[in-house]
Amino acid sequence: MTEVRLFATCLAEQFFPSVVDAAALVLERMKIKVRPLKSAFCCGQAPFNEGLREPALELARRFLNSCEPGTPVVIPSGSCTSMVKIFYSDLLAEEPALAARAAAIRPWLFEFSQFIVNVMRVKYVGARFDRTVAYHPACHLTRELGVVDEPRVLLGQVEGLRLVDFRNPEECCGFGGLFSVKLPHISAAMVEDKIVRLKECGAQAVVANDCGCLMQIGGAIHRQGLAIETFHLAEVLAAR
Repeated sequence: MTEVRLFATCLAEQFFPSVVDAAALVLERMKIKVRPLKSAFCCGQAPFNEGLREPALELARRFLNSCEPGTPVVIPSGSCTSMVKIFYSDLLAEEPALAARAAAIRPWLFEFSQFIVNVMRVKYVGARFDRTVAYHPACHLTRELGVVDEPRVLLGQVEGLRLVDFRNPEECCGFGGLFSVKLPHISAAMVEDKIVRLKECGAQAVVANDCGCLMQIGGAIHRQGLAIETFHLAEVLAAR
C-alpha cells in the first residue's frame, strides 16, 4: 500500500478544516495510507514574503524535520507547495545543512492534484457533484509549479459536474497573502473583477486548489450576497 504524509497547511487547518478531511478521504479511497504531518503547521511563506527571515527559517526547519525522503508529502495548496519546492532555495541559501535536506526532500513534495494525476495516474475518483462549476487557477499553482491541466482533468471526470469557462481565468484573485492586508483597495478591485466574470459564465460554484483564493473569492461573494458557492478541489472530489 502506498503511504503519504498529508501537510494540512496553516490556512486550511485554521479556516478550512473540511478541506484537510476531504483530501485525506480522497487519498484513502484510492487505497493510500495517509499520515498527517503533525509537527509542521506552516511552511513559512507569510514571514518569508515579508522579509522576516528568522521566523521563516524556524518554520522551514520544522517542516523539513517532519519529512523523510522516500515518502511522498501531499499538500492541498499550490502556494504552499511552491514555497517548499521552490522558494526554500532562496530562504535556505545561507543554511547549507537545511538546504541539503530540502534538496533531498524536494522530489517527494507534491500538490494534491499533481500527485493524483501524475504520480498515481488516476483521473476518475468516483465523485459526483451536481453543479455548474468554474475553475479558478491559482497563481503559484500554474506559474511556479506548472500545474495547469491536472485539476481540470479531475473535474472533467466528476459525474454531474458541468465545467464552464470564464474570461481571463489566469488573472490573480487579489489575495496574495499579506498583499490583501497591506493593499486592500487594490486587492478588493482585483477580486471584484473576478466576480464579474464568474457571474457572466453562470457558475453555481467556483473551485480552486488554494484556500487563500477561496477565502478571497468567497469573501467577495458573501459581501455581494451572491448564491455562488466556493469549494476546494478536494471537497469536490470527495463528494458522492
